[in-house]
Amino acid sequence: MGPYGDRYGENPDGIDLQKAKDALHGIDFGPMVAGRAAEVVGTPSGKIELAPEYILSDLPRLRTALDRDPDHYVLVSRRHQKSKNTWMHNVKVLVKAGNRCTLLVNPEDATELGLTPDGMARVSSEAGVIEVPVEISDEMMRGVVCLPHGWGHNKPGTRLSVAREHPGVNSNLLAPGTFVDQLSGNAAVNGIPVEITAV
Repeated sequence: MGPYGDRYGENPDGIDLQKAKDALHGIDFGPMVAGRAAEVVGTPSGKIELAPEYILSDLPRLRTALDRDPDHYVLVSRRHQKSKNTWMHNVKVLVKAGNRCTLLVNPEDATELGLTPDGMARVSSEAGVIEVPVEISDEMMRGVVCLPHGWGHNKPGTRLSVAREHPGVNSNLLAPGTFVDQLSGNAAVNGIPVEITAV
């Protein structure tokens, strides 16, 4: 449907799916055409608005949130290179390296909390409680802990035989239903306030 396309037959000389498939080394459309943004940007100003007022007006609240009590922990999520999607947990060669579902904790925080490498931590929020193995990492900022998402394969009825042997914990159990992104109203799964104790 773009300027080079056949527009479903309207432009017989244009590119269709078969022509794209047949071009094994790609198709050269010539030099870049400047000024195309004006054709697709639909804002009243006609500009790509990177800092609209509704976002800028939220900055004071964000600054206040960053000045939180340092004794209060927040949970963020992560992915691993060999664990990008849940289905990868059901591939034996990708889970044989050991447990990737660990709680990353800053070394100073770990000392204060009495957490040890390969020990267990109890992580609780207003929504739930989980227990997870600890991994200490100086890549974590103080006051922030990190747990991968996409785990928790030990539910009854789970039909992933390999993943069930390496279940991990479901970080979603810690996400309160009322914890949302202020601007969009979407459920937030990062920055969840949590309490942590050694098990």
